[in-house]
Amino acid sequence: MKTYVFCIGGTGARVMKALAMLLTTGVKIEVDEIVPIFIDPDAAAADLTRTISFLRDYQYINEQLHFTSDMKNNFFKTQISELIPGYRLELSNTQNNKFQQYMDFASLDIANQALAYMLFSAKNLGSDMDVGFKGNPNIGSVVLNQFAQSEAFFDFANSFRPGDRIFIVSSIFGGTGASGFPLLLKNLRGIDMNFPNAGNIKDAAIGAITVLPYFNLAQSTDGKNDIDSSTFISKAKAALEYYDKNISGNNSLNAFYYIADDIYDTYAYSVGGPTQANKAHIIELLAALAIVDFCKMDNDILQSSKGKALRPIYKEFGAEADDEEMIFSSFYGITRKEIQRPMTEFTLFCKFLNEHLSSSQSQKWTKGKRPFDDNFFNGIFFSSHLRAVKENYLQWLKEMASNRRRFSPFHLEEMKKDVFGFVKGVKPGKVINYRSNYDLFDYYLCDIEPKISNNLSTEARFIELLYQTVNKLVEDKKLA
Repeated sequence: MKTYVFCIGGTGARVMKALAMLLTTGVKIEVDEIVPIFIDPDAAAADLTRTISFLRDYQYINEQLHFTSDMKNNFFKTQISELIPGYRLELSNTQNNKFQQYMDFASLDIANQALAYMLFSAKNLGSDMDVGFKGNPNIGSVVLNQFAQSEAFFDFANSFRPGDRIFIVSSIFGGTGASGFPLLLKNLRGIDMNFPNAGNIKDAAIGAITVLPYFNLAQSTDGKNDIDSSTFISKAKAALEYYDKNISGNNSLNAFYYIADDIYDTYAYSVGGPTQANKAHIIELLAALAIVDFCKMDNDILQSSKGKALRPIYKEFGAEADDEEMIFSSFYGITRKEIQRPMTEFTLFCKFLNEHLSSSQSQKWTKGKRPFDDNFFNGIFFSSHLRAVKENYLQWLKEMASNRRRFSPFHLEEMKKDVFGFVKGVKPGKVINYRSNYDLFDYYLCDIEPKISNNLSTEARFIELLYQTVNKLVEDKKLA
């Protein structure tokens, strides 16, 4: 079973990145394959390009592991597929083009020009679209209406199978997300029946999360913001009223998730492009958990008929504590159970690679029948892709820990005299062994290595060995 995740705008890209991070750690999602599809006219946005880069590294590692019955490993286990080249649905005629040129304003007669002036300001009409719609859903609703006629949308329809699901991620307070979400949903539920698998898509299980305001933007250097964060709340209210009548009122979604925050960070102003690189935020991680939740739902709950959900479900996220610094104990049990153990295991894996691997390479675990030698550690799997994932994952944690509403469950600094004390709020248990800290880590590696199947590739054996080691250490030290 596949779940197609349509990620609209910058928020969509950041939520997809959070989901990929969670899947990297082994968070369980009841689906065989995730298929991301980005809808964003701003191809150069750093939020988007950073996510795509991470997906490529993840995809490479997943393909090299060749998961078999000989493996217990959960890291990188869920397949992430690139259905569309670059994962991104291309929008035509948006590059190097102003909105009035896109709508061919000059060719309109006087009456239609007058109508256009009623619907769009002079600033709207003169807006270039290289970096998106700059918080203007009225522009996005015109431009994004083209994607249902695109080749990429046809490829999506052609690959869709009975039982596959769809999830849509968007913000409600900008331009691309607020306009793209209802348009996409309309085109899915009202799909042209000439498309391949149109009937399966029309009645598919469709979920969505709409992300309400959770940050502000600082003033631009020239003091002339094209995107004004003081309007985020009013835009969200207007969009919610529309959603109530035209999405909830029509039973268009099987599951509709809402999330927001009332503690705002102020991010540096960027109109888009390479400078749009917002810090990762806990809201994006929790929004990604909505996709995990949706994939776990039974088919019986998510039934549709004639393009209508039979029993729509609406959800919001709640935490046990309303703290500015959130750790695992800040969440209710179901969330802790989903994320604490896998994130703890992968964080310990990353800390070992950063802090001790070079010292540990003289240990006997590297010198078995299938040794981990310089060829492996200097090869593309380890030195390029795995290293990039490790560095990006740790950076993602650091970014979330630097917001006002920060998610900071780990001590990420080096603690060689208290290696297993890195989980905040958790006192490590005692293990009956005269070794401690990274000496204990080495002992577990050497004990487990001979038990790892030699049928696995060197890459798969390395990840399997490290996974089993951190899994046992987290269990024995009672870290989750």
